[in-house]
Amino acid sequence: MDEQAAEDTTGAEGAAASSNCVVTERWVDRVAVVSVSGVVDMLTSPQLETAIDTALDQRPAGVVVDFTDVEFLASAGMGVLVAAHDKAGSDVTLRVVADGPATSRPLKLVGIADIVSLHPNLDEALAAYHT
Repeated sequence: MDEQAAEDTTGAEGAAASSNCVVTERWVDRVAVVSVSGVVDMLTSPQLETAIDTALDQRPAGVVVDFTDVEFLASAGMGVLVAAHDKAGSDVTLRVVADGPATSRPLKLVGIADIVSLHPNLDEALAAYHT
């Protein structure tokens, strides 16, 4: 029985390793910047969700999710953005940095760009808080 559990864990780690995702958080004034690199899919999207939730818990003026270094954005990652938008409510503006076929295209096709502001780079996303 223990061997089976060990095999399952190893299998999950192997799958997670193939879906590499790194999520970091930093602050620019009162805006939380959650930067993501790698693959955002059903295995890695919980990392993104946790980082956004942690940022929202600190009551920022805004949250920017930076997908500049994302290679693949699956529907699970897009679902995290929709949930984050709902959690943020009207008090916190959520912005997304997404430019290119791996990120902005699917966000536009699915309609998420209609509820969350998309920006081609981090500087523009941050500048939008000051206009």
